[in-house]
Amino acid sequence: MSRISVYFKESYKELTQKVSWPTWNQLQSSAIVVMVASVILAAIIFLMDFVFRHLMTTIYNLLY
Repeated sequence: MSRISVYFKESYKELTQKVSWPTWNQLQSSAIVVMVASVILAAIIFLMDFVFRHLMTTIYNLLY
């Protein structure tokens, strides 16, 4: 049981004294970068799906 309490004490000490947390501005700019990258990736996947769907529909209509 003492090993568990030592673990939690060391974890708390590390999180409060050793970890360098980002500032609010850094956090906001990082969140914006992630959101923009997610939107761009979603748009690329949507375009690929759209093109592939129409290409396959065209091929199926030609064959059948």
